[in-house]
Amino acid sequence: MNKFALADDFPAVDYDAWRALVESELKGAKFEQKLVTRTYEGIDLQPVYTRQDEPPGGYDLGLPGVPPFVRGSTPWGAAKTGWDLRQEYAHPELQAANQAIRDDIAGGVTSVCLKLDLASRSGLDPDSPAAGDLVGRDGLAAYSLDDLDAALAGIPLDRVGVALEPGAAFLPGAAILAALWQRRGVAADNARGWFNADPIGALAREGELPYTPERAFELLGALAAWTAEHYPHVSSVCVDTSVYHLAGATAVQDLAFGLATAVEYLRALVDAGLSINTAARQIVFDLSLGTHHFLAISKLRAARRLWYRVVEASGGSAEAAAMRIHARTSPRVLTQRDPYVNLLRNTVAVFAAGVGGAESIESAPFDVLVGQPDEFSRRIARNTVLILQEESHLHRVVDPGGGSWFLERYTDQVAEAAWKLFQEVERQGGMLPSVRSGWVAEQIDGVFAQRVKDIARRKEGITGVSEFPNVAEEKISHPGPDLAAVRAAAVARRSNAGRGVRPTIVAQSPVDDVVSAA
Repeated sequence: MNKFALADDFPAVDYDAWRALVESELKGAKFEQKLVTRTYEGIDLQPVYTRQDEPPGGYDLGLPGVPPFVRGSTPWGAAKTGWDLRQEYAHPELQAANQAIRDDIAGGVTSVCLKLDLASRSGLDPDSPAAGDLVGRDGLAAYSLDDLDAALAGIPLDRVGVALEPGAAFLPGAAILAALWQRRGVAADNARGWFNADPIGALAREGELPYTPERAFELLGALAAWTAEHYPHVSSVCVDTSVYHLAGATAVQDLAFGLATAVEYLRALVDAGLSINTAARQIVFDLSLGTHHFLAISKLRAARRLWYRVVEASGGSAEAAAMRIHARTSPRVLTQRDPYVNLLRNTVAVFAAGVGGAESIESAPFDVLVGQPDEFSRRIARNTVLILQEESHLHRVVDPGGGSWFLERYTDQVAEAAWKLFQEVERQGGMLPSVRSGWVAEQIDGVFAQRVKDIARRKEGITGVSEFPNVAEEKISHPGPDLAAVRAAAVARRSNAGRGVRPTIVAQSPVDDVVSAA
């Protein structure tokens, strides 16, 4: 029986010989112009990667669950438990949001994220004159313990994790969620949640805070200390970089600004009396991903390396330095026109999230930019992740891209560039001064202008919009709810139930008192 040995039939070709052959075929055109791609991060992507791209001594990869955590925060990744499939709910009406949550939980979703409306995120009651048309806008109109209880009616909170997007009003939001666990009799060991306090993110998004930044950090520290003491499986602080990604930030900027924000929060928590290990474990990262597949994977792998470096330099333990990542498909890469193409864009992003080692994944409904997602689009969104997990078994392999010369080099380049920019943020005085001065916006605008120019010139195509548009497209329409009726109902509920937690209470009371007031 003859042994098939393909390598014996073809002589080995080194890189220089390959390069010479390619250049001869280019007939005078420059190799760098034709075959090297320069990204918006300023990274040159080569057409071929070989062992010579490894740094001297090889890559510092470690193993999954071992510093520097490039290959994953835990030894087994998601192989044992699968990903935490988390979906966001922003319908302003409590009953509609509750029905969507019930459907998704029955369909395989394992945790939920409640995005509160603009009034609630600003710490306003629905009947406040300042609330105006903010009630029901861009989120759930929930203002009290009873409201949250209604939105989560029938959901087993001892098995389903709950995350909030509370904006600047993170303390009353946390208080109401904790009070709901108490009302439902959920033991502290069984409660799984994310209060997601992120005052710098709220400032960057809204342009202002309802209190001073100094007060924000005091509240942040108080909440983190209280959470660490009372709920072992709940985190209080979130570094959400979606505001920068949506504004057009590159992956390098996204990581650098997220890292700088996390450092500000670490300092605030340590100032509040937490140890560096406890403080680090209170922080989770929410990273948005686009459709540049390998860049998204490298971004998550680089993020873990950078966070480990920060915590290690701060004196924290290896266990505390293991980053926890929630990854989501960024609305920046989705379109209103030809929205069914978003099915493919979302698949690319959630695939990258799983391969990149995210612990929890949020899958975007294809019609999310048209209005409130309907039952069909939510089902497709969650099933996209479930197919990757249950049928493709993608989660069974920890860091499947590990060892790839291209991916490892890309990860290193993203990490190195992000660390350099992070150091520049620190030279500016830190993330808070950099946001307030407009420096962060200037950095993003500088890159975004080039991206807009490339799209306008069709150098960068958008399928279904600038490339291959369907001129006979029948547009999807999802009429929005009557926000005046939403506000009237919210005001009536508040009048019947009492005032609950108000911003004035939050500004004056310890966290325990706020929880009791809920």
